[in-house]
Amino acid sequence: MNDGLNPEQAQRRAVFRTLGVTRVYRTGAVEVRALRGVDLTLYEHEMVVLLGASGSGKSTLLNILGGLDLPSEGQVFFRQRELTRASDAQLTAFRRDHVGFVFQFYNLVPSLTARENVALVTEIARDPMTPEEALERVGLKARMDHFPAELSGGEQQRVAIARAIAKRPEVLLCDEPTGALDSKTGVQVLQALHDVNTDLGTATVLITHNAGIQRIAHRVVVLADGRISRDEPNPERVPPSEVSW
Repeated sequence: MNDGLNPEQAQRRAVFRTLGVTRVYRTGAVEVRALRGVDLTLYEHEMVVLLGASGSGKSTLLNILGGLDLPSEGQVFFRQRELTRASDAQLTAFRRDHVGFVFQFYNLVPSLTARENVALVTEIARDPMTPEEALERVGLKARMDHFPAELSGGEQQRVAIARAIAKRPEVLLCDEPTGALDSKTGVQVLQALHDVNTDLGTATVLITHNAGIQRIAHRVVVLADGRISRDEPNPERVPPSEVSW
């Protein structure tokens, strides 16, 4: 079985598999079905872009993959491990050891330099890069000792990426990482994510509302009303420098 993907993808090992994942939120008598039976397989070394309108279920799916939320129904596997059977402590260890997160807002500690912000992760990781190596990978070698207030929005986001990759995660989950940035600065952030995926082989899932960004992905998955409406390889992948919005 190759999940409808090309032979190259089918030969790679799956990082995530979701089977019939449904997520229902209830507020009083109101029931919201954020996901409706999602079956998805994500592979090593892939960069996958998740597209869809607001409310389509993108962030809910990402949170479930990252162990931040659990489905109401269905199963989620990380490699051979079923996350839907994991305890809270096991999910915490999973997030710490295997997953890097990048969000729209940078969540940097204002009183710490870029180097010190990254060190928050490297001090607790199993086999981390040095903060210096992580920051150099995202093009911030000359800005390591600057505080967040001294950095542009794009530089702050790249510090957040450095912090996420410093623990050498197998998976990088990005929720609208360019959402607060202009096109030129956003391209710099996309280039950093592209380089991490290419150089380190980190499986990367990137949520965006910007359809132009899908051009950098190996595969594009479109969600609509909590279901996958399209899941296909990108026929003409381009470098981030050719993306604009």
